[in-house]
Amino acid sequence: MERAIARFLRDRGRISSHRVVRKVECVNWLLVGAGDIARKRVAPALRDAANSELAAICDVREDVARELANDLSVDEVFADFDAALANSSADAVYVATPVGLHTELAVRALEAGKHVLVEKPLGLSGADCERAVDAAEVTDRVAGCAYFRRLSPRYIHAKEMLERGEFGQVVAVRMTYFTWFNPEPDDPKYWRVIRSKSGGGILSDMGTHMFDVLIGLFGMPVSVFAKCDNLVHQWDVEDTGTMVMELANGAHVSASFNWNSKTWRHEFEVVGTEAKIDWLPYDAGPVVKTVGRDIQNVDLPNPENVHLPLVEDFVRALQENRAPCCPLAEAAKTNRLLDAVYQSAEKNTLVECGG
Repeated sequence: MERAIARFLRDRGRISSHRVVRKVECVNWLLVGAGDIARKRVAPALRDAANSELAAICDVREDVARELANDLSVDEVFADFDAALANSSADAVYVATPVGLHTELAVRALEAGKHVLVEKPLGLSGADCERAVDAAEVTDRVAGCAYFRRLSPRYIHAKEMLERGEFGQVVAVRMTYFTWFNPEPDDPKYWRVIRSKSGGGILSDMGTHMFDVLIGLFGMPVSVFAKCDNLVHQWDVEDTGTMVMELANGAHVSASFNWNSKTWRHEFEVVGTEAKIDWLPYDAGPVVKTVGRDIQNVDLPNPENVHLPLVEDFVRALQENRAPCCPLAEAAKTNRLLDAVYQSAEKNTLVECGG
């Protein structure tokens, strides 16, 4: 599987020849945002990845930044982003703030000459993402988005099955996610239910992960018909999203996402004329592969910290002068699909997704 991942990343292509990035032995990181995802996954990955060092932490809540820095023995702490860009020892910036700040901070970091890795989704909308995509295009910096599932063993396995034609003709894809999410206004995660900060509800938060996998495997859907609602929680973002999409080959995609059930389910299924796979659940347990009536359990475990391969891939991208696993232009496709979903739900009509 390690060889398969390496081959997959080589096939992603190198950075175009007019953009030559100076190779580095070790990447020093500035982490911007010291919230939940930074504390649990990002900061440990930046610290533990090969040829990577967490050099500085920045958060407008300086006490929160300092607490995380103390926990990880990081010396450089900032409350001001511009000061961090100017005075830290960082080569690269990891943006782990609320979504509404992603593109602004990414653009400022790129313009300051830093490489950039941004948490998902890349922006509030497709148009918002283009700011960062354009900034990356005019610099000689490496820039990517944290859609880490593109490096998961089960994603690579599905990609290789498609390349070998093992599915036959893909005829259906099914995506399901439901859980309970109801933060109080004083909860640090409450920003996720404020549209101006998050870009949307369950679809922006969890749906984008699954949209990215869908796009990575099959390309941008041709069209979507969607329904979004607030069935339980009265926020200005949806707690429910259901949709049907059509892929370029005519296959149907059905998807349902809920933040309003105290049960839990997270599944992804690809059905072909010859074979199908089920990720039950999406990120853990075996991949269930069915060929005819023969059912196999394929053990493809994820690493304990799923952000670790993401950071290591980004560091290797710098060293090998290639694109990371999910360049910004690719990440923007997910936001454009999300835009189409919201447009369909608002107008109660089928919407063409575009390229």
